This record gives sequence, C-alpha cells and structure tokens, in this order.
Amino acid sequence: MATKAMIDEFLGQKKIALVRQSRSAQVHGFGIDTELSKKGYCVSVVYLDEAGNNGKLGDLKEPVDGVIVAVKPDQSSHAVGQAVEAGIARVWLQEGSESRQAIQLCEDNNISTIHGECVMMYAEPVKSVHAIHRWIWKVLGKLPK
Repeated sequence: MATKAMIDEFLGQKKIALVRQSRSAQVHGFGIDTELSKKGYCVSVVYLDEAGNNGKLGDLKEPVDGVIVAVKPDQSSHAVGQAVEAGIARVWLQEGSESRQAIQLCEDNNISTIHGECVMMYAEPVKSVHAIHRWIWKVLGKLPK
C-alpha cells in the first residue's frame, strides 16, 4: 500500500519515464506525459510496441529517477522487468495497470512501488476531474497517509 511519503518521494523526482503500450493507445497513460510536462517534469515516453530507443527503458538517452507504468495489466510485469534491468528504483503502477506479478517483481527487487493510485490525483497542481476525485477520496478517508 502506498503512503503519502512514498507518493511525495516519487513526485519529488523531476526526471520520470512513462511506459505506454503504443503511440495510438487512447487509454492507459494517455495525456499523462503532457500534463506532467506542464507541471515541470521531464518525461521520457517509452512505447512497448515499438523497437529501438522508443521501446525500452534501458535505451533512454537520459537517466530517470522513476517510471510510471501505464499499460494493460498483462504487460505491466514486462515494463517492470525493464525498470529492474535499467536500475530504476521507483515504480508507479498507474491505477488499472497493476498486476500481482508486477508488484511481486518490484518487491523482489527492492523497488519502491506505488499501485492502485492515479498519479494525476497527486501531481500538483491537481486540476479538473482529478481534483474532484481527490476531494472525494479525502472526504471518504481513502487518501494515503
């Protein structure tokens, strides 16, 4: 389970990779890179369905401090495996992307892992529907402590 401290630590890093399935996928990570860039993050996007520099975390030109995995659950362990190979110490499995295998792979490799949370609910400033969602979770006592 994620804690507020884990979320703050992850979001305190400004060089982040975002793993998506493909350039054309309209779900699972669509728009996260644009929104985080507006918030001051340097986001490198990796597309699992592409070969070469755009298809592997280990091939990024610049090192990153964390990775957001926003793919279908059956692909999340593949993305986490790349994070392990690249020596990335922080993984955020975007809400809806997590799988038991991916979480276990993170645990087995001592990777700080956030799952079951939407990064857009925490990356400040939080706007639009994400602000409403966060407010509802706060009222219901569901925000990480």
